[in-house]
Amino acid sequence: MNHQVPKFVTRGRAALMLGIPEDELNRISMEAGFGHTEIAGDSREIFFTYEELSEICVISAYPVN
Repeated sequence: MNHQVPKFVTRGRAALMLGIPEDELNRISMEAGFGHTEIAGDSREIFFTYEELSEICVISAYPVN
């Protein structure tokens, strides 16, 4: 049985883990420069590291006005 933890998390899974809408995650990640885009054929997905998720969590908890 494989119990390895993935190094990257998809945008949808990241939004679910952080408890924020994907639109909000997209906004924060674009402004902060987080996320890595991978393209496979016609498919395009954004992935986040756990370190990036930690930073996004802090940003989303303490927004700057």
